[in-house]
Amino acid sequence: MKNGIRAAAVAVLVATSSLCGLAISPASASEIKVVVNNIPVTSYDIQRRAAFLRLQRQSPGKAQQDMIDQTLRAAEMKRLNVNIPEQAVDGAYKRFADQNKLSTAQLDQILAQSGVTKEHFREFIRVQMGWSQALQARFRAEGRMTEQDVVRKMLQQGGSKPSATEYMLQQVIFVVPQSERGNMARRKNEAEAMRQRFTACDQTREFAKGLIDVTVRDLGRVLQPELPPDWKEHIEAIGPGQATIVRQTDRGYEFIGICSAREVSDDRVAQMVFQLEGKPDEKADEFSQKYMADLKEKARIVER
Repeated sequence: MKNGIRAAAVAVLVATSSLCGLAISPASASEIKVVVNNIPVTSYDIQRRAAFLRLQRQSPGKAQQDMIDQTLRAAEMKRLNVNIPEQAVDGAYKRFADQNKLSTAQLDQILAQSGVTKEHFREFIRVQMGWSQALQARFRAEGRMTEQDVVRKMLQQGGSKPSATEYMLQQVIFVVPQSERGNMARRKNEAEAMRQRFTACDQTREFAKGLIDVTVRDLGRVLQPELPPDWKEHIEAIGPGQATIVRQTDRGYEFIGICSAREVSDDRVAQMVFQLEGKPDEKADEFSQKYMADLKEKARIVER
């Protein structure tokens, strides 16, 4: 996802002035051009992707195929229950704007003037993020070896059994219903106050007594390579008896406390490390292409 978005960054800034006159016709004037597993791809979708490809200095002639691929990926994400929260898309959109020294309002305007539209770019981001998760899940499923096989192979290659930090974690969620999203500041202050009092996991539920809509979840033992990506850097930055920063999520405000942490070295750690190292970056595109080929072979694609 990062590479795809970053590739467009410079081109967006350079090409904006020359593309301002290429506004796309309204969506209401579009027609269905392709049906992918009963999901329509319209001429308006294809026009916006063509505009996006121009900004990336790529051929707009592949816009229709791009939209077919994106539709297949989105459907696969749905099948795998891969859900990218709006907050994650918001964050990626803002980071892209920041990297190019733009406000999000300026980026909105550039995308509108170029014919891409904010909505199209955000959907591109969402599917790119979800596809990355789908690839990881498929790789783990196809590339899994038994723990004993991994250890034996590592030792044969002259390596030693690796170690990793094993965390005992606890998650605290200050739930904010959608109907109350207008009063977020109070809930954030409550979450911050509880986070500052955190020193051990056995005290958290006592602190939560008397507070409304606060959920305390014991996450159990989690190895460092298994840490949730959104929380990984925050967890690694602290130690036992400490809590991460308070983050806003689609549920409300949350933080994670570290009950304990220790270094472990066992067959399961070896298996995880071996699998993470066993998929070089240069093979990622090849793996993605194979996955897409499988999806297309099973798909029903009708061009009109």
